[in-house]
Amino acid sequence: MKFTSLVMAAGFAALAAGGVQADGHGGKVKVGMITTLSGGGAGLGLDVRDGFMLAVKGNEAIELVVEDDQRKPEIAVQLADKMIQSEKVDVLTGIIWSNLAMAVVPAATAQGKFYLSPNAGPSALAGKGCNPLYFNVSWQNDAFNEAAGAWSNENGIEKVFLMAPNYPAGQDMIAGFKRTYEGTVTEEVYTKLGQTDYAAEIAQIRASDADTVYFFLPGGMGISFMKQYAGSGVDKNVMGPAFSFDQGILGAIGDAALGVKNTSHWSKDLDVPGNAEFVEAFQAEYDRLPSLYAAQGYDTGLLLASAAAKADVKDADAFRAALAEADFQSVRGKFSFGANQHPVQDIYMREVVKEGDVVTNKSLGVAASDHTDVYGAECSM
Repeated sequence: MKFTSLVMAAGFAALAAGGVQADGHGGKVKVGMITTLSGGGAGLGLDVRDGFMLAVKGNEAIELVVEDDQRKPEIAVQLADKMIQSEKVDVLTGIIWSNLAMAVVPAATAQGKFYLSPNAGPSALAGKGCNPLYFNVSWQNDAFNEAAGAWSNENGIEKVFLMAPNYPAGQDMIAGFKRTYEGTVTEEVYTKLGQTDYAAEIAQIRASDADTVYFFLPGGMGISFMKQYAGSGVDKNVMGPAFSFDQGILGAIGDAALGVKNTSHWSKDLDVPGNAEFVEAFQAEYDRLPSLYAAQGYDTGLLLASAAAKADVKDADAFRAALAEADFQSVRGKFSFGANQHPVQDIYMREVVKEGDVVTNKSLGVAASDHTDVYGAECSM
């Protein structure tokens, strides 16, 4: 799938609640978006793409080229090379999966291209692998899990069964939870990326003396697990980062997810400037509720627009400085970049509830204030 969008109408700044329009200070910015638009993780990429496009709607300074990576690292690398060498893009964005990010980002920045991550946050790119041209606009992989571990300590969760796919993000998620959790980890299980049958893992959970299952299984993996778990009769509480309980996934899981606690930097009910307007605009544009992926894509678009209004992308130092200012109103509320150009932000605990016929999340409060990642100390920028 490919399309090129030169967004040309004006007048979206008021809706963006803090986003800025190009004002002549900078030239056009050509953006290459490589994201997952087919297969089991397509919903995540679609939401990132749609959120980003909503944010830059009406901004004539931004030209967007979109391609489907099919969740395959080799395809993502081929697309990045084509965008850089043939399409002559200035900025790359869009990747959902950490293994794809690790395949694309170092090569892209080595060729002098900016990369703005709207999702993947592998630890290797936050620490020693940090780069002046790489900005993460979402989170570092450990973040939601560190907040969940601390919340678990405060709320009497004594024994936990941990589970995640065996790839960089899964390893980071588990490491993050263990970094702050003070209770007992009864088992630590790593599954195959893309796995859909969890009968063996559910049998392990049944036999475990854990009181809570904490898992990270994004996209279709989480849908498969939760449906199988709900039908298994195993009666243990479930927690995790928001990636397994976000809006698009909840629509597929349904009532089986009710009561689940999950950590996130965003929720549709957050009372912060611009968030209600974003939720309303996204629903009006796409006829569905936004997810955290949509919110991240939206914020990435607002960040890019803010930098394009201040500096010419051809002046790398000036454009980097404009990005680092993070001069936009995030739908998450507080947002800034740490020294390694990863977010400093609040992380919330949410609970899956039912509002009418819709299964969704409500915010329970802050789980971690002004959270930043631990890997920044290893960044030499």
